[in-house]
Amino acid sequence: MTADLDVKQFMDKIKKMEKGEKLDLSSGEDLSIGIMNLIAIEEHLFFSGGKTGDVKFYELINEVRKMRVQLLRDIIKEYGGEVWCISKHLLAASMRVMEVGTKAQTKGETEKAYDLFKKSYDLYNLFWGLNLGIVKPTTLSQQTAPHKSDKKEEPIEYKDKQGNSFMGKISSMIGKVLDCCRE
Repeated sequence: MTADLDVKQFMDKIKKMEKGEKLDLSSGEDLSIGIMNLIAIEEHLFFSGGKTGDVKFYELINEVRKMRVQLLRDIIKEYGGEVWCISKHLLAASMRVMEVGTKAQTKGETEKAYDLFKKSYDLYNLFWGLNLGIVKPTTLSQQTAPHKSDKKEEPIEYKDKQGNSFMGKISSMIGKVLDCCRE
């Protein structure tokens, strides 16, 4: 299957969802933010163990990890290794990029902060696209595979005829479908 056909199928799914009711994922979205924070706790325990030399921090990582894995199962329905692992890293990356954006905003670097916030939001929406079955891992690999070359290359950003990036289109469409403000 070609990348063009995968993208067309993706777009068809989004259009069907846009015509229907918005998805109410408020509990799932709240849980995903909680999972992001559990990932951060695992990271902090790791660094605290390394800085202090106290192995008790390392021992706590396993307890937090067990909780994170259990809660991720509530959101990630496809337990295949790639979807599971990609999902975890999308949440972690989204959270970290947002935190760097917040620090940039605090320093008065608003343009940089807003760019980082957009990237964080795009990653977060990609997480949901993947876990709602809107985006398939094969679509991602075909859209983001680096070209091999001996020369130093700039990062590849796939754009459509209107100049919209692949990530931006995914984020925009999923953002329209999701409604986090329902109670």
